[in-house]
Amino acid sequence: MRKKIALILGTALLASLPVLARTPAPENAQVYFIWPSDGMTVNHAFWVRMGLRNMGVAPKGTDIANTGHHHLLIDVDLPENMDEPIASDRSHLHFGAGETEARVELPPGRHTLQLLLADKDHIPHDPPVVSKKITVTVK
Repeated sequence: MRKKIALILGTALLASLPVLARTPAPENAQVYFIWPSDGMTVNHAFWVRMGLRNMGVAPKGTDIANTGHHHLLIDVDLPENMDEPIASDRSHLHFGAGETEARVELPPGRHTLQLLLADKDHIPHDPPVVSKKITVTVK
């Protein structure tokens, strides 16, 4: 009887733990900048146009295979822990409504931009779907 109770309690405990598995992405998925291009000079307010191949764009919370939504990383590196949701701050812009373009305002100077696709919970896919990091100069 004790073994049965221990088994039931153990199963209940495991069921209550969060699932940490990342959402799979096709190996050939690509996210990229349509505009701006690497090395461009832009105004302080400019449009960023985001492209995606071999996956679809869906709003946050949408649980459909091979979809995600864009995140724009500004002047930062990729997150160290890809098992956690992407931060939400001035350097990590979320496009959770499924946007594929956005108006961005940055101060004058050189800035790096990089796109990172994430799943319904803002967690990067496995493998991560990430763009090349580009540099723009804001005049």
